Amino acid sequence: QPPFYHKHFPKALNYGGIGVVIGHEITHGFDDKGKQFDEMGNIQQWWDADSSSSFVEKAQCIIDQYSGFRVSEVGTHLNGLNTQGENIADNGGIKQSYRAFRKWQESESIEERLPYLQNLSGDQLFFLNFAQVWCGTARPEALRSNLKTAVHAPGKYRVLGTLSNSADFHRVFSCSPGNKMNPVDQCQVW
Repeated sequence: QPPFYHKHFPKALNYGGIGVVIGHEITHGFDDKGKQFDEMGNIQQWWDADSSSSFVEKAQCIIDQYSGFRVSEVGTHLNGLNTQGENIADNGGIKQSYRAFRKWQESESIEERLPYLQNLSGDQLFFLNFAQVWCGTARPEALRSNLKTAVHAPGKYRVLGTLSNSADFHRVFSCSPGNKMNPVDQCQVW
């Protein structure tokens, strides 16, 4: 269902919506929780020491980055530790879905446009729909409560964190290095 998917949407919107969600869910198999389970679903350490150490280091980058987001509406910061698995999945999901979208583009050789947004490329529409999926509002009371307990960052920060780590987004929107959406320090887990 829109905005995640519609059979009449340009493919860019579907890949930027449901495609990212599918990639997100697959990435959960390799986040802070998923990495603890083997192929049979049993709790078992199956990564070697170097892989585990590298993951912990990269996950800490995500934790620190998201903990740096200050939610001005309630005067507090996100808890990057609580949200790390979802943040890792968002970052991995968008990367995988964009790769799949690009592969589809190469095989189809067409550029779908939206009426009244003809100036936006399919690549830009992909990222635009990813952002639209997470549009929303919350009362300050609900936001404050969610920040204490939820495993998902508020939608705004899911978008800002994920896109600021995306080299594809930076290229597609020509984000200058060192600005808010293309910061010097970025996090890449997968």
